[in-house]
Amino acid sequence: MRLVIVGDTLLDRDVEGSVRRVAPDAPVPVLDEERVRERPGGAGLAALLAAGHGYQVALVTAVAKDAAGARLTELLAAAGIEVYALPLAGATPEKIRMRAGGQVLLRLDRGGSPQPPGDVPAAALGVLRDASAILVSDYGRGVARHPALRAAIEEAKAPVVWDPHPNGPPPVPNVRLVTPNESEAKRLADDAGNGSGLAAAQRAGHQLRQRWRAGAVVVTRGAQGAVLCHSGPTPLVIPAPQVSGGDTCGAGDSFAAAAAAALARGALVSEAVQQAVAAASAYVARDETTGPDNLDKPDQAERVGADEAGRLAARIKTRGGTVVATGGCFDLLHTGHLATLRAARSLGDCLIVCLNSDDSVRRLKGPERPLTNQDDRARLLAALDCVDAVVIFDEPTPEPVLSWLRPDVWVKGGDYDTLPESEVVERWGGQTVIVPYLDGRSTTETIAAAKSGGQ
Repeated sequence: MRLVIVGDTLLDRDVEGSVRRVAPDAPVPVLDEERVRERPGGAGLAALLAAGHGYQVALVTAVAKDAAGARLTELLAAAGIEVYALPLAGATPEKIRMRAGGQVLLRLDRGGSPQPPGDVPAAALGVLRDASAILVSDYGRGVARHPALRAAIEEAKAPVVWDPHPNGPPPVPNVRLVTPNESEAKRLADDAGNGSGLAAAQRAGHQLRQRWRAGAVVVTRGAQGAVLCHSGPTPLVIPAPQVSGGDTCGAGDSFAAAAAAALARGALVSEAVQQAVAAASAYVARDETTGPDNLDKPDQAERVGADEAGRLAARIKTRGGTVVATGGCFDLLHTGHLATLRAARSLGDCLIVCLNSDDSVRRLKGPERPLTNQDDRARLLAALDCVDAVVIFDEPTPEPVLSWLRPDVWVKGGDYDTLPESEVVERWGGQTVIVPYLDGRSTTETIAAAKSGGQ
């Protein structure tokens, strides 16, 4: 799966320090510089967030031939992002924030007025044709206005998410989802003076959806969640988890990138928006000591598949964390399963569920099972906050998948004396554990009770 991001990239630089005195020549605080952190901003931040979650990311942007452009290219390449750069006249834009005690004292912008980017490389048009999903991250500096790029995006078969900017162009027709924040939506809809709150967000969203001929418009409202305006008359309101503190800078990029990634996996628009709200909330609530660079923390977005599970395990192991895995059929999800999964997750830094495929369940349980197909079972598991990834296996036992996943801890719930997987897990120094299973909760007993109740 390849996520292609199109838009304006900036170099963000945070200068952190302490203020202990006022300047003798002017009534201003003096910042004693202690450290400098640089990262891609704008569309580059959206690309960085998506790559940090293990997706293959290509970025189509504009970069000038200057020191800031070189540094941007270096940072993006280090994150494994494919960069397709349009030539940019003038200077690469920069945003420099002077910070002390968690507060921004001053922001210095460099790069001057936006300049139209040059010709689009043929390779960039190729990646747009082959994309699994496209995110247009418009920061109003001209990339989203480029005629050749707009034509390629309009012709693309992949779902398109468009994160608009008041100074940018309208989205191309028929994009799957447009993601303005509340103030942007009201400004773009010429509705800035007509109240606030849910009704105003809904009104602006519906107006923009019709004007832009978009499949849906979601108006993000920060701590109030998001309002999804689609073809029906009643909007879908997605509340945000309660978040205290946190820097909201970059939350919109996190939201848009998560929505695009979900659509690439085949999610419905409503599902993609729910996952995006969760991702943006987790981004704002991240540990302030790590900041936006802490991109590999698993979130609640759906993660199903061997590639996703393998990348997650590799990232956790690289940073010295503990990978926990468990397995089973999980045919009818019940509280006994939930207790086991939560107990397993508490033993490490991520939990990967190895799920029996439909054929595997039939071989184990008989031709009438499973009651729920493997795709639905996987999605239900991945939606749990204690599950970080799900991998489906077709063999009679999970031993083959364990051999390449190589978890540090293998967990089963129940009253086993021994587990056949123990010998396999011990080969790489892993540990097998058993956690208590809730009495009276099992899929077989639930099915039997349902059948007896129906007679």
